[in-house]
Amino acid sequence: MTIDEYISRIPAERVPYFQRLRETIQKNLPEGFEERAANGTVGYVVPHSLYAPGYHCDPKSPLPFVNLASQARSINLYHMGLYADKALSDWFIAEFPRHSAHALDMGKSCVRFKYLDDIPYDLVAQLMRRMSVKDWIARYETLKPR
Repeated sequence: MTIDEYISRIPAERVPYFQRLRETIQKNLPEGFEERAANGTVGYVVPHSLYAPGYHCDPKSPLPFVNLASQARSINLYHMGLYADKALSDWFIAEFPRHSAHALDMGKSCVRFKYLDDIPYDLVAQLMRRMSVKDWIARYETLKPR
């Protein structure tokens, strides 16, 4: 499935929010990451040209970093840096209340945006700028199974 096909399947009332979140990611993601259709979502990856080993679970796949998905009750942002870097996660958790009127709904790497009129786009922009491709590869290398 292509990204355009994925977006065409999102309920129409969600598309503007999804597209704005996607544009926020695109504008603020450091150089080197690439947008791709990934596992039924919109994904941002480290291409093989920058990290030849790829993803340890499937070396044919590029190293995943961020995914954006429309789920049944929310638009979800999956950011592997939040899972892999405690300092980044702590920063995000501390900042979230300054950018949203609603409580943070977060798993290990998943941030669920249930209140679409309250998506903290500025905070997402800051989050995207906080980890470069080089930073993500270095963090991944310290955590991946040997």
